[in-house]
Amino acid sequence: MPATSLPAATVVLLHPDDNVCVATRNLEGGSEVTAGGRTVRLTGAVRLGHKIALVPIAKGGRVYRYGQTIGFATEAIEPGDWVHTHNVEAGAFSRDYEYATEVPPDPAPIEDHTFQGYRRADGRAGTRNYIAIISNVNCSASVSKYVAQRFDHGLLKDFPNVDGILPLTHKGGCGMQYGGEDHQQLARTMAGFAKHPNVGGYLLIGLGCETASLPYLVETTGLVQIAGVGSNGVGRKLPPVLTLQECGGTAKTIEAAHREIMKMLPDVDDVRRETIPASEIVLGLNCGGSDGNSGITANPALGVASDLLVAAGGTAVLAETSEVYGAEHLLTRRARTRAIGEKLAERIRWWERYAEMFGAELNNNPSQGNKEGGLTTIYEKSLGAVTKAGSTALAGVYLYGEQVTGKGFVFMDTPGFDPVSVTGLVAGGCNVIAFTTGRGSCFGCKPSPSIKIATNTPMYERMIGDMDIDAGMILDGTPVEQVGRRIFEYVLEVASGSKTKSELLGVGEEEFAPWSIGPTL
Repeated sequence: MPATSLPAATVVLLHPDDNVCVATRNLEGGSEVTAGGRTVRLTGAVRLGHKIALVPIAKGGRVYRYGQTIGFATEAIEPGDWVHTHNVEAGAFSRDYEYATEVPPDPAPIEDHTFQGYRRADGRAGTRNYIAIISNVNCSASVSKYVAQRFDHGLLKDFPNVDGILPLTHKGGCGMQYGGEDHQQLARTMAGFAKHPNVGGYLLIGLGCETASLPYLVETTGLVQIAGVGSNGVGRKLPPVLTLQECGGTAKTIEAAHREIMKMLPDVDDVRRETIPASEIVLGLNCGGSDGNSGITANPALGVASDLLVAAGGTAVLAETSEVYGAEHLLTRRARTRAIGEKLAERIRWWERYAEMFGAELNNNPSQGNKEGGLTTIYEKSLGAVTKAGSTALAGVYLYGEQVTGKGFVFMDTPGFDPVSVTGLVAGGCNVIAFTTGRGSCFGCKPSPSIKIATNTPMYERMIGDMDIDAGMILDGTPVEQVGRRIFEYVLEVASGSKTKSELLGVGEEEFAPWSIGPTL
């Protein structure tokens, strides 16, 4: 695992068993670097985040980073050589899951950490207060957007406690097996957003003849509208359900939806932030546009923040199953019980079958941008990605969009594609997202605020309008723990209403992207 404090050096050695080190800046050919007591001369230029061989590696030999296998040499590699896709491949090797054999002790509890949030009628805590317009099918997406556009700042100025009218639209909702796995998952996802603690009220808009029918959604997920969330008391009723076919077309549906939202606004606005313990934070952990420094700086720093949140009684949710592939054995060993570890292993096997079904391979991830940033194989990417989860026990495994009900560090099965992954996390109840990036992601995810953490300072400075925290300072010697504690504190600030960069830019509506796993019929 990464050292807790890194010197301001030109390279970093992450584990004494590693046979490669990582450049912390662009290095010229002929430069000498020292790591682990070895000094080597570079045989060519090596860029920031890329790897350098410290010892000879024979053809077919294992390449080690984090003390773990990240791939196999496709040719003989000499000390000082650049180590990347031109001379390393992922290959296949068995991993001993050793379920629940390395369960860490629970962290010492920390108290007195709070945030200013919205306490909902069902007891959950919100960090934002939106009204959502949920389209169950693409056929009603335009109408949902047109309705939301009516509620500009001028119309909402009389409702200062409402963060906005959020249209949640997508490209699916029909052409699927009725009641099948894909249909159930879409319903679970849409219901998760409707019930989300950051949503004070919602309405549903459909076409009327789609497979993912609104009656199915309401009946199978138990959707109700919470009435009177403020001082007017609490009641439950069925949510407003509109279809274009019943309302009489586009214009009439827009008018009907407008009237429904106008009725909701006073109740949704009648809510005030109050002091809530940090234990009510459900923090989604995601990464996008990763680079070779992700597993050195931003991800382990976020791991520190995750540990602090767990110690405070909160929940940290790791996701992106296809991006823990090759590192899942580290999580199964941390599983609190064998059953939890086996559930994660079952999802890994599902992904292997799923990829094979379409002639794909999981090592197609990392992306081209990841490789430009220094990541060579999925194993290397995954080993860095899991450091976001810190060091506490794995306390649960959830399906995509399933409601996260447990505390501590848990895992959700999602793809690695950022919008799809985070959509699942938010549907599961994450009320804040922490998003690390090395190449530079401009991501947002309404209704949950997204904190973007840069892995390197050059990118942070280049994209400062989108980045919230610079973890690249770790490469210059700032302790990982110090940056991790800053992330934890910033999570509480954002949960209390401080706007992230993506929120200031208005990003986060187009990123609602439910995962479709089945065929389009």
